[in-house]
This record gives sequence, structure tokens and C-alpha cells, in this order.
Amino acid sequence: MENIKQKKSFLALTPFIVFLGIYLGVSIVLNDFYKVPIVVAATIAAIVALLMNSKEKINDKIEVFTRGSGNSTIMLMCLIFILAGIFSAIAKETGAVSSTVNMALTYLPAKILLPGLFIVACFISLAIGTSTGTVAALGPIAVGFSNSTGMPVALVLGTVLSGAMFGDSLSFISDTTIAATKTQECRMDDKFKMNFLIVFPAAVISFIIYFFVSKDIPITALNHVGSFDFIKVVPYIVVIVISVLGVNVFYVLLLGIILSTGFGFLSGSFNIWQLFNTAQNGINSMVPIILIATILGGIVEIIKYNGGIEAIMSFMKKRMHSRRGAEFGIGILVSLVNICTANNTVAIIMTGPLAKNIADKYGIEGKRSASLLDIFSCFVQGIIPYGAQLLLAVSFVGISKLSPVSVMQYLYYPYLTGVCVIIAIIFNIPKSINLKFVFVIYKFLYRFVKHTGINRINYKKNNR
Repeated sequence: MENIKQKKSFLALTPFIVFLGIYLGVSIVLNDFYKVPIVVAATIAAIVALLMNSKEKINDKIEVFTRGSGNSTIMLMCLIFILAGIFSAIAKETGAVSSTVNMALTYLPAKILLPGLFIVACFISLAIGTSTGTVAALGPIAVGFSNSTGMPVALVLGTVLSGAMFGDSLSFISDTTIAATKTQECRMDDKFKMNFLIVFPAAVISFIIYFFVSKDIPITALNHVGSFDFIKVVPYIVVIVISVLGVNVFYVLLLGIILSTGFGFLSGSFNIWQLFNTAQNGINSMVPIILIATILGGIVEIIKYNGGIEAIMSFMKKRMHSRRGAEFGIGILVSLVNICTANNTVAIIMTGPLAKNIADKYGIEGKRSASLLDIFSCFVQGIIPYGAQLLLAVSFVGISKLSPVSVMQYLYYPYLTGVCVIIAIIFNIPKSINLKFVFVIYKFLYRFVKHTGINRINYKKNNR
């Protein structure tokens, strides 16, 4: 079979265009994002991909498709989905979710629930380096908050996903950080400082937005918060603590399952046969997103094989004529590839070598080109409705009940990150400023907290 690097064809992007046209295009025209199931749209796009390039044998095209569907990244993602489904189902069955939510509602003022959830998600994602793992850990709690308070579930899940994307581009152990620094040949700490100065304002503004958004939402259930059993909260406390310690998400979810199962037996929540059924229900809830992940993986591999990704990179390279244009070019390049692959790490790996050549040509420091690759890819990954993060988030409710597009309107941090990185390129930030800028932001945040009084945790006085 011909080497994909020798092929350059925008026609290779046809399956992806078909997918977006059916899933998003039809939904926008009909103003109904539940009209076309995303699995159906992906399947149609896969058929189009297999029918393209008539010169190739169908068996060869199927081989390419299955290679993409079964690559290690997709399989690891599916395994995380399965474990997350099992943990969520067992934790819910044992009462761990309701106890965790009721405990939080008992001791925390309503107006800090959303910003608090955002901060927790930021810390966990920064510690474990994966946005998917953060969503897996906090998703069930977010849904529980929504059920107990009446806050829109899309808003609460959007809050968790926003915080999850914070650490995805900053953590030292994130795949995107490793890929960006290796391809751009720079130190991780240098890239972290550059990244932080660009995205920190987005995090601060997002925190403030979530505070005021939650303040304006009528909370329906705080006057009759249910009781909680602290022992049932232990699995989630352990999950959050070991996540912050940087333990791999696989072990985090596995330990969560073991603890939830143990407490479930001790409390008599289920027997061995009911446990099996609960686990099966959890797995079944993840089947749609597992199908989407594997189908899109196959489509991406065919697009790459037919030269679609190479065509994008060649097109962008020819249109960079200045340092600022080169920085925008690097960002647009990795964003387009990320849109096509729905995987920010893969997008960085694919575009990294070309970005390095561009950076060297226009005198862009490695730490800056690495930051641009990471920030742009995470910005796009956080908002695409067929990305693993959004699909996993809505799976805790049911993809047939909550559209990923419904959550997109509340993804304040990813959108603000996009704005901040564009401003950083236009005004050459942070080279044109120093660490005093960060001090000013911290001081502003401190005054905001002091003025609003959200640092006073007195639930009974403020909310009852």
C-alpha cells in the first residue's frame, strides 16, 4: 500500500465532512440536536470512507479502517470508558453518589458549588494529566449535584469538563505536554511557565463566570437536603485524593470499583448477582461512546491513508510569511488536525515536526511553539462534540438524553483559552510582560473572594 506521506488530497476529508454535515448540519437546520444519533452519523461516514478510493481493494481499505479502530490509543480510551461506567453504576447503587452530594450540600454554600467543582476539576486534572480521567472521576458527582439542586445538568457537566481541560495542557505528566515538549525540544518547566501565563487569566475569568451563573440559578432542593452516610463517601474521597497524587487513571477507577463493591457488600446494597447486573448496566451505558470512538478511529486512519492530513499540513505551511503568521499557522494547523482526529495528543504528534521547522525558520522559541501546540489542541479538544471528553461527560446521563452540543454552551474555560492564546499571539504575550501580571490577577481574585464573601463557609446562615 502506498505511503500516506506521498499523498495529499483534500478529497480524503470527505468522510469527516459527511459526518459533520449529518450530525451538526442537519441538527442546526432542524434546530434539534437529538434528531440524528451521533452513532448513525459516524456509521454513514465510515461507509463513505470505505467506498472512496476505488483503485484500492476493499480488503485493503477495511484493513486500514480496522487498524485505526483498534490502535492502542482507542483501545485504552475504551477501557477507561468501561471502568468509568462500572464505577459510576456501582457507586450509584451503593449510595456513594447521593451521600457525597448530600454531604457537599450540607456544608457548602450553594453559590460556591459550581466554582468549587471547577477548582477541584482543575486540581485533579493538573495532578493526573488527563482530562478524560478527571471527567470519569467527577462526572457522577456532577450529575448528582444537578439532580439534588435543580441546576441544569449540562451546566454542571460543562463546569467539570472546563476544569478538566485546565490540567490537560499544563500537567507535567500529560500526554500533550510530553508530546509538545519532545517535538519542540524544550524543557517542561519552561513550557509550563509559558503556558500558565497565557491560560491563567482564562481560569480566573471562568471561575468568576461560574460563580455568577450559579448565583442566578434558583436552587430547588437545598431546604430539604437528604442525609448522608460518611462511610459511603469514602470511595469518592479516595478516588479524588489518589487522583490528586497523580496515580494513573486506570488504577484510580479500579480502586474506586473495589472500594465501592466492598462497601456495597458491607451495607447490603446488593449481592454478588446484583453486582454483576449493576456492572453490566454500567458497561451498557458506555456502549454508544465506545462505538463512536472505534468508528471515528477507523475513519481517521483512512483519511490519513488517503492523504487528507498531509494536505492540510502542506496547505498551511505555504501560507506563513511572518513570525506572528507562523504562530497563528501553528495554532490553526494543530487545531485542524485535532478536529479531524478528535485526539489532541495525536494531533500534536502529527504536526509537531512541521511546527518545529516553522518555529526554527521564524525564530520562535521551543517553549512558545510547544505552548501554542498544547493550548490550541486542548482548546479544540475541549469543545468538539465528538471528542472523548464530551462524550464521556454526557454518557453519565445517557447520550440519547443529553446531547454533547447542549454542554458546549457552558464550556467557558476552553473558549476563553482560545481567546487568551489569540491575544497572546497578537500582543506577543507573555514576552512583553513579567510575573507582575500574575500577581495582579491573584490580587484581583483575592479581592473578589473577600468582597463576595464566598470564603465564609456557613451553610445554615447563608442558605437556610
